[in-house]
Amino acid sequence: MGKLRHVPRAGYPATVPFLERRWALPLTIFSLCAAVYCATAAERLTRPSPNNHYVHLANAWLNGRLDLGPVAPGTNDWACFDSVEGGPCPPGRYAFSGPDAQRYRWYVSFPPLPAVLLVPVVAIFGLSTLDALLWVLLASLAPALLFVLLRFLRESGRSQRTEGDDLLLTGLFAVGSVYYFVAVQGTVWFAAHVVASIFICLYLLFAFGARHPAAAGLALGLAFLCRPATAFLAVFFAVEAFRGSKQQGRDLARSLVFFGLPLGIIALLVMGHNLARFGDPLEFGHSLLQVRWRSRIETWGLFSTHYLPRNLTVFFLSLPWWVGQSPFVRISRHGLALWFTTPNLLWSFWPKKADLTIVGLWLAVISTALCTLLYQNTGWVQFGPRFALDYLPLVFVLVALSGRRFGRAFWACAIFAVVVNTFGAVTFNRHHQFYDDDPTQRVIFQPD
Repeated sequence: MGKLRHVPRAGYPATVPFLERRWALPLTIFSLCAAVYCATAAERLTRPSPNNHYVHLANAWLNGRLDLGPVAPGTNDWACFDSVEGGPCPPGRYAFSGPDAQRYRWYVSFPPLPAVLLVPVVAIFGLSTLDALLWVLLASLAPALLFVLLRFLRESGRSQRTEGDDLLLTGLFAVGSVYYFVAVQGTVWFAAHVVASIFICLYLLFAFGARHPAAAGLALGLAFLCRPATAFLAVFFAVEAFRGSKQQGRDLARSLVFFGLPLGIIALLVMGHNLARFGDPLEFGHSLLQVRWRSRIETWGLFSTHYLPRNLTVFFLSLPWWVGQSPFVRISRHGLALWFTTPNLLWSFWPKKADLTIVGLWLAVISTALCTLLYQNTGWVQFGPRFALDYLPLVFVLVALSGRRFGRAFWACAIFAVVVNTFGAVTFNRHHQFYDDDPTQRVIFQPD
């Protein structure tokens, strides 16, 4: 490969090989992922996505509105607010006219950061914005940042992995995990995971050793603005700050204050946005969704132990169904178990040495996972457990820090994971014959 010329400092060589530059491998990873993701997304990149909620939200802001008006842009996960009663709208209706047009207003209930990123693009292209193209390109950032994180852990002595090991883990995350099928969808539910994954990786990079408290707090706050469950990842920074105060004499209170300051500012902004829309600083709008299972939300709430048995069943036990005729394999719309989509994650459970950093990572993973497992939805409709992306980068870091050798079994699992997730990325929401057609969310296993 050719060399890039630059004006050197004294004592430095006149040329530096491309692959020796710090940014070369991350840039290469980004470029390869962008090419693979764009090729997989294919026709989705040529038109606005069918559920482009964030485009509508950005467009509303540009028109000086917080709501979308009296007519819903679609029928899939839009929130409707009764401004008189202060609650949800009458079920089954997606358009209002006359006096009702002032009473019932439609909103996007998903946290707003992805829409913020779209504002300059929507200002130019309006509702014709090719949002899927932007999300696919942004999706390529997370694997590159994960590699930067793994390289930092290696160079700082925290990880004993080689550069090849780091590249293997990066490739597994990019095309051997549920991140692959999420990265190529381009619709509202998946775009939030894409943007959140970027800031989760940045958060971890800043949080190790509690080296950059304010930057870590800002990155986590921005992840929260995509996926609120990621707030529980703050546990890891708290543990790292405690470890740093004991081992390196750092001021624990100072680290926590600088970490919490940007988080607090972001929380206040979100609460103000919610208050302006719904009169309640804690209401994002999900309890107002015009969906057929709203009755269960009204009965049990958005989070409840009532949902835990079903969610745990899907998370650990959902496997493909074998059917006796074409297409021979069918998958529940609740998705496959996490260990089945990426069995390499099992290596995280047996570290050679468990130190306080590993404990902190696991505390963050478990608390965030528990939040998602108590939620009223499994992630339906999905190929694999997309909510796991709220903490999946941490599990990959745990695999790196486990110290276990990447032998034949690991490589065999990696090949299996790439095959499974490539199948999911190519077929999900495209080749419907491979997925069950139950619209009720009640079917988890193959019917008798």
